[in-house]
Amino acid sequence: MIPEEKLQSVIARFEAVQSEMNADISRDRFVQLSKEYAELSPVAAAIGTLLTARRDYADAEQLLRVKDMAEMAREEMERLNELLPELERDVQIMLLPKDAADERNVILEVRAGTGGDEAALFAGDLFRMYERYASTQGWKVDLIAASEGEVGGYKEIIAGISGAGVYAKLKFESGVHRVQRVPVTEGGGRIHTSAATVAVLPEAEEVDVDIDEKDLRIDVFRASGAGGQHVNKTESAVRITHLPTGIVVSQQDEKSQHKNKARAMQILRARIFDAERERLDSQRAANRKGQIGSGDRSERIRTYNFPQGRVTDHRINLTLHKLDQVLEGDGLGELIDALVVEDQAARLAAMEEEA
Repeated sequence: MIPEEKLQSVIARFEAVQSEMNADISRDRFVQLSKEYAELSPVAAAIGTLLTARRDYADAEQLLRVKDMAEMAREEMERLNELLPELERDVQIMLLPKDAADERNVILEVRAGTGGDEAALFAGDLFRMYERYASTQGWKVDLIAASEGEVGGYKEIIAGISGAGVYAKLKFESGVHRVQRVPVTEGGGRIHTSAATVAVLPEAEEVDVDIDEKDLRIDVFRASGAGGQHVNKTESAVRITHLPTGIVVSQQDEKSQHKNKARAMQILRARIFDAERERLDSQRAANRKGQIGSGDRSERIRTYNFPQGRVTDHRINLTLHKLDQVLEGDGLGELIDALVVEDQAARLAAMEEEA
């Protein structure tokens, strides 16, 4: 049971924020408090419901001593005995430490892995799945770079996804996605296994990652691929190497060298930020067991089996026999929601072990 003092401290902070927002404060301070108010408001409401239920239970206990009220009191206590654990769990989940990156936009990177042309086609399927899922969430998808496959799909595609709580939902998608199906180029009807790698990086601000210009090697060159005379005459493509980490980013989709450099820096910041978060997460993960997996991009996380029409997430042993709905984006939400719930359960268990 969550201690009363902890619940009251959250209520007290919520009321303090309300009070300060009504005072004469600067615009910047009001914006800052508004964000905290929006975060605390549903928590305070849930705590209020829990505290009311606890008081009602205490009142019902007192009424047991009153002869004419005893039966009604017992019925009320039975109802609250079922309700209170649910209310406690809801509040516990709300009080779990938030990932500071959960509300951030993301850089989504999808790359074809083993499987040649079929892997590129699958990478295209995955990217379209995320596009459709983003549409159901009201998010915006902005294409940053793409390298098309020989027969379709993508060898690599990178996009920015912006909206409310993007990273919180998509962060469990990082890893190796495997597909089992008969390729369109396969005449014998044999099932092939191919793979694509997905990386979901929280978008970094300049204040998050301090990049020293002297740590960068910037090369410019002529863009390759379709583009008419422009690609032959102008050195618009940019390759940036971050010397301390060895991270390399190339960008050539824009006609302007300046725009390509800005895009490349956007991706570079996200990759450096993600690498540092991963390093810190690895240190923390060494002290606890997780149900969702490490999120390592080399880890196979999900299999899409076309002949059987099923999708299996190996981290939580969940299989959905609705492959078409998942690839259309709608069914993906069911997988993501299950991963979020499992993550919450694992973190709650970890907190209870530490308590």
